[in-house]
Amino acid sequence: MKLVTGNSNRALAESVAAYLELPLTDCTVKRFADKEVYVEMHENVRGEDVFVLQSTSFPANDNLMELLIIIDALRRSSARRITAVLPYFGYARQDRKSAPRTPISAKLVANLITTAGANRVLTLDLHAAQIQGFFDIPTDNLSYAPVIVRDIREHYELANTMIVSPDVGGVVRARDVASRLGVTLAIVDKRRPRAGVSEVMNIIGDVAGHDCIFYDDIADSGGTLVNATEALLKAGAKSVSAYVTHGVLSENAPARIGASKMKELVVSDSIEARPEVAAVKNIRRLTIGPLIGEAIARTASEQSVSSLFD
Repeated sequence: MKLVTGNSNRALAESVAAYLELPLTDCTVKRFADKEVYVEMHENVRGEDVFVLQSTSFPANDNLMELLIIIDALRRSSARRITAVLPYFGYARQDRKSAPRTPISAKLVANLITTAGANRVLTLDLHAAQIQGFFDIPTDNLSYAPVIVRDIREHYELANTMIVSPDVGGVVRARDVASRLGVTLAIVDKRRPRAGVSEVMNIIGDVAGHDCIFYDDIADSGGTLVNATEALLKAGAKSVSAYVTHGVLSENAPARIGASKMKELVVSDSIEARPEVAAVKNIRRLTIGPLIGEAIARTASEQSVSSLFD
C-alpha cells in the first residue's frame, strides 16, 4: 500500500501516515514557470494499492488539477488500484440545476476524477448524499458524526444541550447527532436571497435555557452561523456553539466568527487552516487523521467501512 499527497493539506496527510505507520510516498508536485502542475513519482508503484489524499479546497482549481494529474501519473505507472481520498470534496454545492442555464459541477468533477483513472473514492460528509451517485466507481462517504459526538460528550452537559440544524436541508444530519447523544433537536428556518447571504426567518423548537450546538457540513462566509447565533440568543438560548465538518471560512469569515457571540466554532482539519483562522480564539480544530487512516486501512484490507459509524 502507498499513500500519496499533493499540496492541499500536508499536515493531515502526515497525520494519516502516522496513524497507518506508513511513510508518505516520495513524489514531486510543483509548478512550471507558467503555473502548470508538474508531477513525478520517485518510488515504484507498479502493482500497488495507492491512496491519494487531496482536498479540493482553496485554491480549488489548483488542488483539483493536482489530484487529477497525480492520479494520471499513478495510472501510467501501473498502480494496481487508485483510491482518491477527498477529505473535502469541492464543487459539491453545485449538485443540481438551481436555476436555468447553470451547470451541475459536482457531476462534472466526479467525471473528471473517474476519467483520470481513480478506481474508488473515499470522502467525508458530502454536501448532498446523492453526490455519491454521481460517481460511476465505488464511493464511501464517511461521517464526521462519531468524532463530534465524542467531543460533545467531553465538553458539554447533555442534560442541558440541544442540537440545532442551521437550515431545513441539514435536518437529517443534525437529527443523527441528536439521536446519538439522546438530546432534542431544533431547526432554524432561513432563506437565502443570493449565494453566500442568508436571513433567519424562524426558529422551530424551544431553545430557551439550552446550550445550543449547531451541526453543519460547511461554513464558508460564516454569515448563517453568526445570524442564527443572534436569533437563538434572542430566543433565550443559554449559549451557542457550532460543529462544522469543513471549515472553508473564506475571506473575512474568521474575523466575523471571532467578533460574534458564538461560544466556539469547532471544525475538522479536512481543510488546512489559513493563519487568519488559526489566530481566532473561538475557533477550535479536531483532527480527522485517525478516522481517515482507519477507513484507508479497512479499504486496503477489504473490510467494512460502514461499520466504523455504527
